[in-house]
Amino acid sequence: MKMNIYSGLVEKKLNARKSFAVLLDPDSVDPSSLNSLVNLSEKAGVDYFFVGGSLVLSTHLDEVILKIKELTDIPVVLFPGSPSQVSKYADALLYLSLISGRNPELLIGQHVVSAPVVKKSGLEVIPTGYIVVDGGAPTTVSYISNAAPVPSDKNDIALCTAMAGEMLGMKLIYMDAGSGARMPITESMIRAVAQSIEVPLIVGGGISDPEKAYRNCKAGADVIVVGNAIEKAPSLITEISNAVHSVKKETV
Repeated sequence: MKMNIYSGLVEKKLNARKSFAVLLDPDSVDPSSLNSLVNLSEKAGVDYFFVGGSLVLSTHLDEVILKIKELTDIPVVLFPGSPSQVSKYADALLYLSLISGRNPELLIGQHVVSAPVVKKSGLEVIPTGYIVVDGGAPTTVSYISNAAPVPSDKNDIALCTAMAGEMLGMKLIYMDAGSGARMPITESMIRAVAQSIEVPLIVGGGISDPEKAYRNCKAGADVIVVGNAIEKAPSLITEISNAVHSVKKETV
């Protein structure tokens, strides 16, 4: 099985190079309107497109991914909210286990259901420990998962959860405050988790300005994911990308 995306993430982490991923929800984008967004992302040096969402009601997941692939070489990584969100046209799949919750369906149940389809897809599968952090407002992922998020001020819970995920074999840790979070994950929590694990750390949810993205990277995030803010202001793609990629120049 190919490991191109994951090996690239590991190499970037070893070289203290930060990455920026634009999150696209198929329910919120129209394949015909992707041209300008993809073009802007390419000019800005975006590293990845993450595609998926907690609820994908549309039926054009394949179409969205194929359109992106037609327009750019930026890798497309699936960020699925359910077993149905699998497309063989993507480059990789974040195989998410909700390790911050206690819902067995999202720890292993849905993986059992999706395993044959995922195996057959030929996708690069990246086991990912998914940690939902309280962002100050109810989120779709918390509702769908039926699991309480990690309290925003409980760094010890977050770091122990991340450590457990890594020791269980997760290749990535993804901390998410959820789409439209009022309170993004604190730098102190990111720092505590980053200092406790060796695998790459992805951070998303509530990041709406370049300064916050920059501070998250300085705290230890390896990949910054932004979706909701970009839907409202696409020009943020360039600003946040510049902020994320500037951190590598200052890292010793």
